[in-house]
Amino acid sequence: MDRLDTDRQGATRRTFLAGAAAAGSAAALTTTASGPASAAAHEAAGPSVAVLGGGVAGLTAAHELAERGLRVTVYERRALGGKARSMDVPDSGKGGRRPLPAEHGFRFIPGIYHNLPDTMRRIPFPGNPNGVWDNLVAPPEMSFARTGAEDLRIPLPWPGHRPPELTLDEIRRALTAFIDTALGIPLHESAYFVNRGLVFLTSCDERRDEAWERTPWWDFIRAEEMSYDYQRILAVGLTRNIVATKAEEASTRTVATLLEAFVFNALGRGADGPLDRILNAPTNEAWIDPWAAHLRSLGVEFRIGWTLRELVYGSGRITGALMEDPDGARRTVTADHYVSAVPVEHARRTWSAALRAADPQLARCDRLETDWMTGIQFYLTEKAPLLHGHLNCIDSPWSLTAIQQAGHWPHRDFPRDYGDGIAVDCLSVDISEWDRPGILYGRTAKQCTREQVAREVWAQLKAALNDTGRPVLKDSALHSWFLDPGVDGLGTPHPTNEDELLIHPVGTFHNRPSAASRVPNLFLSGDYVAVDIDLATMEGANASARAAVNALLDRIGSPATRCTIEPLFRAPELDDLKRHDRTRYRLGLRNVFDLG
Repeated sequence: MDRLDTDRQGATRRTFLAGAAAAGSAAALTTTASGPASAAAHEAAGPSVAVLGGGVAGLTAAHELAERGLRVTVYERRALGGKARSMDVPDSGKGGRRPLPAEHGFRFIPGIYHNLPDTMRRIPFPGNPNGVWDNLVAPPEMSFARTGAEDLRIPLPWPGHRPPELTLDEIRRALTAFIDTALGIPLHESAYFVNRGLVFLTSCDERRDEAWERTPWWDFIRAEEMSYDYQRILAVGLTRNIVATKAEEASTRTVATLLEAFVFNALGRGADGPLDRILNAPTNEAWIDPWAAHLRSLGVEFRIGWTLRELVYGSGRITGALMEDPDGARRTVTADHYVSAVPVEHARRTWSAALRAADPQLARCDRLETDWMTGIQFYLTEKAPLLHGHLNCIDSPWSLTAIQQAGHWPHRDFPRDYGDGIAVDCLSVDISEWDRPGILYGRTAKQCTREQVAREVWAQLKAALNDTGRPVLKDSALHSWFLDPGVDGLGTPHPTNEDELLIHPVGTFHNRPSAASRVPNLFLSGDYVAVDIDLATMEGANASARAAVNALLDRIGSPATRCTIEPLFRAPELDDLKRHDRTRYRLGLRNVFDLG
C-alpha cells in the first residue's frame, strides 16, 4: 500500500510479496499427481489429471473433471484465481480488520456470459440457493466520463432494477451531456455507424471469419474520416475500454461479435442476466475461496507455489511436467493426462521444439499477441459522488475505466471490515493504455515509476471527473493506493508484466488453437483457446476448459456426461439474411446493406 501525497514527491513505496500460501502445500507433496497406488486401485479411482494453472480455466477444468470422477491435482505458481483473484494489501489491516482488498482488475460479468454463470451456480455459498451466482449484483448505470464536457450517464434498464435517484443538478448535467453528445456526432456519421452495424448483423459466418477478421474495426467504421467524438465514443470507447483492445488494430469480427451480443443482451435476448454485473464482495470472498473449498470437497488437491517450466515430450506423449517447487527445486510431476491452463505468454515457453513439431497449432500460438491491462486501487477517506456503476474515461490518454466498490458490497461495512478504519471506499481503476504519454510527466505508463503511475492516473481521473465545476475527487480524501504487484521494473528500460492480456489484432482468430491437441494426453485451456466467444475473457477461459474436459473424456472413451458449452446468442430472425449473404459472398459481392 502506498500513499499518494500530491504535494510531496518522496512518498513511500512498498513492494508486494506474493505466494504467502505456497509453503503450506509443499509438505504433502509427491512427485506424481496420482501418488503411489496399486494398478487395481489406480484403475478404480479413475485416471489422474495434472491441471497446470489455477486461474479460471484451471479451476473450471478441475471442477468438471472432479465431478466426473477423475483424480485431479492443480498446480499453481502464485495464487488460485489467477488474474481474476482479489488480494490483500500487505500490512494494511489494523485493529482486527481484514487487509484492504486489492485486485489485478475489477470484475465484469455481463449477461452475455452463460458458461461461467453455470459454473458459479454449482459453487455452494451459505444462504444462497443458486450458490456463488447469487453474489452477482447489477449496477443500474454506467458513464462515459468526458474531459472538458459533462459526463454521459447511461441507464442500464432491466426488470427489477431501481433507477438511481438523481438530484436536480444531476438531471441537468445528464441532459446537457446527452445533447452535447448528440450534437457532437453529426447525424450522417451516426447513420453510417448504424449502417455498419446492419452490415455485420446480416453477414454470414464466412464473411465474418474471412473478410471481417482481416479488417480492423477502425477501418470498418471509417473512424479516420469522422469527427473526434465519433472516434472517441464509437471507435475507442467501444473497443479499448469495453472490449479491451485497440480500435486501430482489433479485428472487426472480434469487436462487432461482442457488440452484437451486448445489444441483444440489452434487449433481453439470449441473456443470463443484466448487461453489467459485478460481485457483491471482494472476488476471493464472494467466489474464489468458496470455489476452492468446493473443489477440495470433491477431492481436488492443490499445489500452490509450483511453476511449470516444461512439458516433457517423448514417445508421442507427455511423459511429465517439469516443475519448480516452492523451494526452487526442479521436480517432474507425472499423471495420465495433462491440462495446460496457463496464459499463452507463459504456456508457449513450456513447449519444446519436439512438442511443437508434434502439433503445429502450438507453433501458431507464437503469433498471438498480448498487451498490458493492469489495475490500480485508490482508497478514499470519504465516498466520492460518483455514479452507481462503471465509468469509462474515454478521453483519458491511458484509457481508464473505474468503479467505486463499497456501495456495491451491501454485506460489508468497509471501514469496519477493512484496513485501518479510516478508508471508507475503494476506487478500482483499470489502465488499458501503457504506451501513450500522460498529462503530468509526458511519459508513457511504462516509463513512469510506480509512484508516478499513481499520480498520473489520479490526475487523469480528476481531469475527467472534476472538469465541470464539481469536485468529485479530492486530494484530501485520498488515503492510499495499490498497484498490481505483477508489474515490475517501471521507469526502467525493461518493465515487465506477469499478467498480460491477450489482444485481438486482425488474423488472431485463425491462430487460436483448439482445446484438443494432437498429443493424446495433452489438452489446452485458457482464454486464448478457440471458443465461440472470441475474446480474452473469463467466459472464454471457462468455455475452453469445458472443451478440454470433453476432449479428454472422448480420448479415454468415458461414459460420463459431456460438459455443456453455450455459444453466444444469435438472433434466429436474421438467419435468412445471412444465408442470402453467404451466396453473395461466394459470388464476390458485398453485403446487401454495405454502402461502402
